[in-house]
Amino acid sequence: MSQLLTPDPTILGGIIAFEGLPPEVLAWLLEAGEVRHYAPGEVVVEPDSPADRLLAVLTGAMQYYAVTSASHTPVFRVEAGRITGVLPYSRLQVFRGQGIAAGETTLYQLPRSQFSALEHISPELVQRLVGIMNDRARDEVRAQERDDKLRALGKLSAGLSHELNNPAAAISRAAAALSESLLVKPELLQHMLAACPPPDAMAALVALAVLPAEAPAPLSALQASDREEVLAEWLEDQGCPDGYDLASSLLDAGLTLDTLAPVAARLPAEARIPCLTWLAGHLASLRLARDIREASQRISTLVSDVKTYSHMDRAGGREKLVVTAGLDSTLNIFAHELRQKNVRLLREYAPELPLIMGQAGSLNQVWTNLIDNALDALPEKGGELTVRVTKQGDFLCVSVQDNGAGITPDVLAHMFEPFYTTKPAGEGTGQGLDIARRIVQEHGGRLEATSQPGRTEFVAWLPVNG
Repeated sequence: MSQLLTPDPTILGGIIAFEGLPPEVLAWLLEAGEVRHYAPGEVVVEPDSPADRLLAVLTGAMQYYAVTSASHTPVFRVEAGRITGVLPYSRLQVFRGQGIAAGETTLYQLPRSQFSALEHISPELVQRLVGIMNDRARDEVRAQERDDKLRALGKLSAGLSHELNNPAAAISRAAAALSESLLVKPELLQHMLAACPPPDAMAALVALAVLPAEAPAPLSALQASDREEVLAEWLEDQGCPDGYDLASSLLDAGLTLDTLAPVAARLPAEARIPCLTWLAGHLASLRLARDIREASQRISTLVSDVKTYSHMDRAGGREKLVVTAGLDSTLNIFAHELRQKNVRLLREYAPELPLIMGQAGSLNQVWTNLIDNALDALPEKGGELTVRVTKQGDFLCVSVQDNGAGITPDVLAHMFEPFYTTKPAGEGTGQGLDIARRIVQEHGGRLEATSQPGRTEFVAWLPVNG
């Protein structure tokens, strides 16, 4: 339990904010406040308790913790000579965290009720305390902005890892299968040469060893099964022991019994098995090579999207931007979450949109916040996200619309206020929309929101000649 002390009149001299104050002001502070001693680990401030006093650390230190049902996380530490707690003109009503004495600690405490009297006793000290409050607020906003960016980056990184893993795994599988396919090619070549097929028959066979420019028209499951069975039986009649394996590769390349039978008829009987096996393996190798190329291109596209999104390859100043490029890169990075939630995505971009002057990285942060909030609001089934860009007079209008439950009028009225959030503790800081609004305003525009059940829309108005 803390102990009330009778302090030495000079004890307040160690507080940085009190340095150089007249003796009569220090004497008034001691008379209006109190000095208490706390044992190591003793609680000074409880979470959600009234923010009713200024605290100055005379000796020892005080450690602040963010407290939730699941965690007790250190936030910051106030050393001897520093001031914390509530300050004059602060709107803080309750302490959000827990303050604990770090070792033997002595604190000076001035009740909030004495702040009005302090204004008359020492306007200079009030001015110093307001400066401390402003610095503290600025540092807190910066920390919250950094946390919001890290939270968004973490979410995007998780989705991006899935997006990169899929083509990387496809490349690995295709490369392994291609290696196996190439291992048997020398033996097949030896068997083909031993059978001495006529040149015209080989020319007809080689003419089939090309993948079609377009995939064959899709068949129903029953049609595909019937064709595979017919072709497999014919292949086995030619002496192929693995007719079904070969049939699948040949049909995937658009070859049918009507195409293959005339070519096989021109081959010597002993050449048909190695020639047809070579043809199926060659077509399979071409498909595997195509799969590797497409997966590699997907990875290149994702890397390009990340560069566009993060603006890594350009300077940080403003330049002429294609707004839809930033939107597309942001949406592509959200691709995993969009698929995971089975969201129907609609991109409605007006033709011949003008460029705007802007900072790409900052605007991409806006799109991230708006899209992320929209995804959180979507229903479990039937979710629809519409991203629309139009030109309205001298402004480019970027709209992010969802078909979620909507935002109630009382919540909508506070949506852009800093630290206002409806999300559970630990899932949101209430900074995202405030940051987005300020970024749009810094670009000379405005951010607006409208909502009704089944339709919520955020619109960023950006000047074309900003």
